[in-house]
Amino acid sequence: MVQFHEHIITDLLEEPTGGLVILSSGLSLPKLVSSLLSLHSPSQGTLLILSPPPTLKSQILHHHNRDQNPIEITADLPSHHRLSLYTSGQICFITPRILIVDLLSNKIPTSSLAGLIILNAHSLSETSTEAFIVRILKSSTHNSNQNNSNVFYIRAFSDRPQAMVSGFSKTERLMKCMFIKRLHLWPRFQVYVSQELEKDPPEVVDVRVPMSKYMVGIQNAILEVMDACLKEMRKSNKVDVEDLTVENGLFKSFDEIVRIQLDPIWHTLGKKTKQLVSDLKTLRKLLDYLVRYDAVSYLKYLDTLRVSESFRSVWMFAESSYKIFDYAKKRVFRLARSKDVKLNEQSKTKAGKKRKLKGDDSNEGEADGTSSSTTSSGVVLAEVLEEAPKWKVLREILEEIGEERQKQALSGEEDQVESEFDDNGIVLVACKDEWSCMQLEECIMQSPQKVLQEEWKKYLLSKVELRGLPTPEKKKAKLKPKEPKGFGILDGVAPVKSMQSAEASSPNKQEHNILLAAASKIRNQCRRELVVEDEPQPLAGSSRKGAKEKGKEHKKRGQANGQNSGRKDNGIKIDMVIKDMPEISGSKNKSQTVKNDQAAIDGYCEANLQRASVDKGGLQRHAEELDLAGSRNAKPIPPVHFYALESDQPILDILKPSVVIVYHPDMMFVREIEVYKAENPSKKLKVYFLFYEDSTEVQKFEASIRRENRAFESLIRQKSLMMIPVDQNGHCVGLNASIEPVSSSYQNSTRRAGGRKEIVKEMQVIVDMREFMSSLPNVLHQKGMSIIPVTLEVGDYVLSPSICVERKSIQDLFTSFTSGRLYNQVETMVRYYQIPVLLIEFSQDKSFSFQSASDIGEDVTPNSIISKLSLLALHFPRLRIIWSRSLRATAEIFASLKANQDEPDEMKAIRVGVPSEDGIVENDVRAENYNTSAVEFLRRLPGVTDSNYRAIMDGCKSLAELAVVPEEKLAELMGGQKAARTLRDFLYAKYPTLL
Repeated sequence: MVQFHEHIITDLLEEPTGGLVILSSGLSLPKLVSSLLSLHSPSQGTLLILSPPPTLKSQILHHHNRDQNPIEITADLPSHHRLSLYTSGQICFITPRILIVDLLSNKIPTSSLAGLIILNAHSLSETSTEAFIVRILKSSTHNSNQNNSNVFYIRAFSDRPQAMVSGFSKTERLMKCMFIKRLHLWPRFQVYVSQELEKDPPEVVDVRVPMSKYMVGIQNAILEVMDACLKEMRKSNKVDVEDLTVENGLFKSFDEIVRIQLDPIWHTLGKKTKQLVSDLKTLRKLLDYLVRYDAVSYLKYLDTLRVSESFRSVWMFAESSYKIFDYAKKRVFRLARSKDVKLNEQSKTKAGKKRKLKGDDSNEGEADGTSSSTTSSGVVLAEVLEEAPKWKVLREILEEIGEERQKQALSGEEDQVESEFDDNGIVLVACKDEWSCMQLEECIMQSPQKVLQEEWKKYLLSKVELRGLPTPEKKKAKLKPKEPKGFGILDGVAPVKSMQSAEASSPNKQEHNILLAAASKIRNQCRRELVVEDEPQPLAGSSRKGAKEKGKEHKKRGQANGQNSGRKDNGIKIDMVIKDMPEISGSKNKSQTVKNDQAAIDGYCEANLQRASVDKGGLQRHAEELDLAGSRNAKPIPPVHFYALESDQPILDILKPSVVIVYHPDMMFVREIEVYKAENPSKKLKVYFLFYEDSTEVQKFEASIRRENRAFESLIRQKSLMMIPVDQNGHCVGLNASIEPVSSSYQNSTRRAGGRKEIVKEMQVIVDMREFMSSLPNVLHQKGMSIIPVTLEVGDYVLSPSICVERKSIQDLFTSFTSGRLYNQVETMVRYYQIPVLLIEFSQDKSFSFQSASDIGEDVTPNSIISKLSLLALHFPRLRIIWSRSLRATAEIFASLKANQDEPDEMKAIRVGVPSEDGIVENDVRAENYNTSAVEFLRRLPGVTDSNYRAIMDGCKSLAELAVVPEEKLAELMGGQKAARTLRDFLYAKYPTLL
């Protein structure tokens, strides 16, 4: 344990009622919590931990040193088993939903609880379930612990300081709703933390890798487009100008900042402003993917954006957007005259491979793919396949580490100090995601050009699969090819004004056909390889052996030629002659092409991620010396383990590496390395940081540190001005000190019997178990209502014996209409309750509107939410639709609905709509007591309306009895002679008159 963790635990133990701890990101929060759990004694009582995210929970269990791990309480456990765990004195993980239901059901003896630990304090709010739990526990334990020496404590933790300063006095309000008095701040620049982490720091090598010419061009173009989009947003005067900076736009929190400001007026915004918010998110992804993925994958992602967003996006029409597509293509391929390619190949043979070291200008001249001339203009496809600059640097670093270890082994200078700690010699390479790990592993095991060739082949084959080979009947469609949508100047090719006839194909169309020709050639080659592999083998032993070796030889030769095409003279030529493409047509269905394109790419990415996740848990070690295909000088490479930062595993404590290569810099992982070195001061640790020079990668890393420091400075100022109310005993009062019934304002009136207090009955609301995922039960409890959690078959809330409420949020309302679930829910409420209510609840920080007034049409359309609600109200006339602006407004509505109403019966509400094995029960509300088919048939008869069908059911026990009722009695039941005569004529009409 590091020493500043001991200081944090000491500060927490000094305050018996608990505290809130805010750490810098990466300062080992799981280790701190596990150390704190190890101090718990069963004699203190049961310690409850509200279930953290799965990754944080697994790390806590990994660092927990005691023999017995914490127990997880789930909904599958019966109530008596959960009760025994609540009184066992152990450490238990529990979800907020289970805990609040058991608290409201009085199934937890609060006197046997020692404390509560909350690990995601930054995600809490005043209306969250965690705040509801704390309020009930504090109110119940305050009375039970008066005669008990043990005090119930609440300890909350957070390692997201930026999230704690969003909003107005968020930290202070959280402390009040969690009944916490003490705030503990531990930033990276705190004295104890900085002294310990800087006492014996690791050896750091900062490697700045220059980006290629085209990467710099793409980055500058994206930043220009992002700045143009931000300027357009400033013109709308809807967002705070100070927040609209390019630096803020590099982080995911920028979307939240913009949406918080725009959500209340979202329905008043124009389509352009709404699209700009989405475009900024897309541009941030483009910047991130530029330094993360290879050139071919980046081009493929751009192709999907061009097809899917070209119709509605704003950023594609910016002045610099065409550079993004143009430079991305130049990183992968280029179109040139056949004479230029021949000259380049001759110069390449003279210059050799030393041209690779001269810079990015040689990438275009390498022409890794061979081409042949076309019939019309002699345009050929020259492969460029630009490598990521970090790939070469990573390989050089690994080779340097391997050479140093070889020299130490030969000279006998083995590490005596590290012998106890470092027995594996693994080099840890930290990447952003699993896909990057898998690709880097392939680059090290094979070669970068092989990896790019495989991606290039997949890219070309995907074009053939998306377009498909048309039938011979569609050959004539080539005479009038249609220009695919989304292609134009943004495709990266400027239109060339030719002096030839108008039938000459444009450069964009020509490029499209050349790519399809190359793809069809590769596909045919793959088919030939499959045919060679599937040939029948002779049965003779010797001849069978020879055939197998021959087949393997063919297979290896085919793979090598496919991967190294363009680098060897005997490679497979890719013909791009347009006359050899009779089966390729550009007149495919455009909408189907877009769908197939997206589906194919998504499937390809999912397959790669599945392959990457297979070895996620194990150690991906390589041999001491790898057979590197395509490399001239095979140098020794140490064992390498690729780690994805998004997996959030304690990889440093598991592997205990002596060398760490941070391929994608991340502030949180850097702090983890510092803590790891502070815990192992005698271990030699060398860290390589790979940055792209003058890139947004460096800017984002430095900005993340500045943002965290500014957040802690703000928290320090808030702490100095913070006011936490306490009672006379020193206990925190909380945000809502006195929760009184709704009608308590009349209790102290002197007009009522000289100020005599009126006995007010507590309002009760029966709530379905599934509704505790929302915050409404918490707000109702704050309003002074008693919450009764049960499992309801009909409705979500039962306010009285006659009022049942089905609550729908906006998102749930749309999905319920789409699936048809809402119709069934309203139908059951109308059947069993006199006043069925559909509550449509909006969010307080969003617009109180479905859509803007300009989007509401005059006609009834099947896709309009307004039309669907109108049809629902027409079909169920007794249904009451209530609109609520927020949770607080819903509580006020419930209080007004319950006025002058009886309290609901819990047992009766549970039985509503539930099938019974006993059959029909008199005076019961179960499903068997209602002949729904007969009721529906009765309501469809002429003269029967919603106002008289219940009177008919009370006067007639069956449809057969209805048919023989005299007309005078029928008129009395139906409320009129005309309606009775209409029904009578229908029932006694002869068959011919019905035709």
